[in-house]
Amino acid sequence: MTIGGRSLALALSRVRLRRPAGAPRPAALALLGLATLAVVIILGVAAGTVAVAPGDTIGILLRAIGLPVERTWAPAAETIVLELRLPRVLTALVVGAGLAVAGATFQGLLRNPLADPYVLGTASGAALGAAIAVLIPIRVALLDLGLLNVLAFAGGLAAVAVVYRLGRGGPLAPLTGLLLTGYAVGSLLAAGLAMTMYLSGANLRQIFAFLLGGLEGSSWLRLAMAAPLVIGGSIAILARARALNGLLLGEEAAAHLGVDVHRERGILLGLATLVTAAAVAVSGLIGFVGLVAPHLVRLVVGPNARHVLPLAALLGAVLLVGADLVARLLGEIPVGVVTAVVGAPFFLALLRSARGGYEL
Repeated sequence: MTIGGRSLALALSRVRLRRPAGAPRPAALALLGLATLAVVIILGVAAGTVAVAPGDTIGILLRAIGLPVERTWAPAAETIVLELRLPRVLTALVVGAGLAVAGATFQGLLRNPLADPYVLGTASGAALGAAIAVLIPIRVALLDLGLLNVLAFAGGLAAVAVVYRLGRGGPLAPLTGLLLTGYAVGSLLAAGLAMTMYLSGANLRQIFAFLLGGLEGSSWLRLAMAAPLVIGGSIAILARARALNGLLLGEEAAAHLGVDVHRERGILLGLATLVTAAAVAVSGLIGFVGLVAPHLVRLVVGPNARHVLPLAALLGAVLLVGADLVARLLGEIPVGVVTAVVGAPFFLALLRSARGGYEL
């Protein structure tokens, strides 16, 4: 490695990863995102079949964290806010942020703007695991997690582990090999899922509920199990933003920047898969968020992972908390349906209106 080569790669990184001209500062966007997230959290906790006034909602939340707020609401309102709605809203926040971070990671690693958290078979593996759990006549619950949640988590991790092991050693380029192997393994797992659905009989509705995504089963215990994995994995990914930026430039440029390409790719793939599997285990398969949130952020601030990852997490959290609120108000329809029906047309319109596009 020469000093000139390192300087050339560093200069290239500065050109490719800079913010678009006239783009708002990431710090300003982060403040706006936090304010928007606070608003949708309050709305998500306050609205529902039994409405709780926003003022009472804020008072209940402040009292819950120990602030001396005078109680002006009925005890039932406090139970609704703290035991039913707040864990669901916080689960939506964690899942949305995790899927957005994982999506941004996969898009950067694979240098493919169409990549999402499920691109390497996480969805197929998790869905097959959940379907197998439905067929097993044994019902086990530990820390509020059933066999479905556990096998969905294990299936998502196992699928990507198989894809990575098979895809990295072939004659194709590493990224091409991973994508093609992911497609092949995903197709095989989808066939297994179709067979389990065929055999499920009266339990087919439960499998469909997982495939369409939903947060109605949220609880404090489930959140406590999933949140450390999702948040910890996301923070670990953010800590490796420099390596992800290097990989965005290609393997040769990343190596010139001092990035251990094979090691960092494996670590980032593992972390993104862990985040995705943990999110899917408690929410089912929720599409759109992990694909679109990184895109929207990248259109505004450019491809620098140090900006994209935290802002995508904020946007993903806002999108999923808002989508879950809409799903509840429409009569507990699957939240995955809401994210697709509302988000996909908006995303298509945004892409059509983007001037000149952008690159990863």
